Amino acid sequence: MSFIIIIIALALVFDFINGFHDAANSIATVVSTKVLTPFQAVLWAAIFNFAAFFIFKDHNVANTISKTVKEDTMPGTIGLTVVFAGLIAAIAWNLLTWWFGIPSSSSHTLIGGFAGAGIANAGWAAVNSDPIIRTASFIILAPLVGMFIAFIISLWFLLSFRKDILPKIVSIVILLLVIWFLKSIIVTDPAKLKTHFESYFLKVVFYPNNFKWLLLGFILILFAVFTFWLNTLNAHKANVWFKRLQLVSSAAFSLGHGGGDAQKVMGIITAALIANGNIANFSQMPFWVPLACYSAIALGTMSGGWRIIKTMGTRITKVTPFEGVAAETAGAITLFATEALKIPVSSTHTIAGSIMGVGATKRLSAVRWGVTINLVWAWVLTIPVSALLAAGIFYLVRLFQ
Repeated sequence: MSFIIIIIALALVFDFINGFHDAANSIATVVSTKVLTPFQAVLWAAIFNFAAFFIFKDHNVANTISKTVKEDTMPGTIGLTVVFAGLIAAIAWNLLTWWFGIPSSSSHTLIGGFAGAGIANAGWAAVNSDPIIRTASFIILAPLVGMFIAFIISLWFLLSFRKDILPKIVSIVILLLVIWFLKSIIVTDPAKLKTHFESYFLKVVFYPNNFKWLLLGFILILFAVFTFWLNTLNAHKANVWFKRLQLVSSAAFSLGHGGGDAQKVMGIITAALIANGNIANFSQMPFWVPLACYSAIALGTMSGGWRIIKTMGTRITKVTPFEGVAAETAGAITLFATEALKIPVSSTHTIAGSIMGVGATKRLSAVRWGVTINLVWAWVLTIPVSALLAAGIFYLVRLFQ
């Protein structure tokens, strides 16, 4: 019993470290654009990290993470040792990259550590290939998707400064696409709307899977309406409004960050509980697991990750409030979509790609590609280094069991 408690405690420590390690993802742009002070920014991000607890209820990513290593290769103490080794490796890599100010992925180090320890225990057959392949592929795809969406949003905003009919047509098309998407994805079947509200309207709105998409749709509709009169503002007034909108976009990204990253630790804790025999399968995950995980990541975010903020907010490219809105919105869209697809992606990779996307709208040389290449090397190395480290820790622990 004491071993499972140690593992749960370590998982929550990792979640806390994930919060302050990845705090820069959520707040770098609002700090670098001076929309909020560093303290205000981490508090703002932490609030929405925790608010994700009430919105992301399907736990798709947690389910994927828990199945990284096959359950039948992790019985009892051996299974707990696999999880323990993976967590120690992930914590070590996270602290190392934080110390050197490298925005590596907490998600990938956790998956790499878990998989590495599983392989050390029972060979390559112990690992489910699907979660690993999907995760590894999105090392490349997540920043590219973020970059593309940010580039498109930036062009949309830039086009809206023009005083002709074309920008308004573009905004109307975007409005219609958002409405069409919401109509196609929102659950309206009363039998599926399991909430405590009596009103059918409130049941539809606050059904967790609906609420996150309605929230994202509202933000995009808000931006579309804003673009209708953007060309009537001078540069100073437009900048003031973009600073206000950045509060909205950074909140959305923090929701996506909390909703995705806390679930990864939920998956690890659930895998440990299954190995220890406390529960039989993922669907029996206790209520306290998500509550503890969302609380830990929010507290970690409040602790800040100042070493990484400079890299994310200024070294990749200089970010203005206008570009901050575009980058954070692109990041939020990517995180919400990948969570729905059960793909554990890196919020670090996503926002870094988004920042590159807004930088590229000025000119390709506005992005400091030398910094970017160094980040990519860190991203590529995270999973294999974490896996090797976890394997070594697993063998070391087994010597004393």
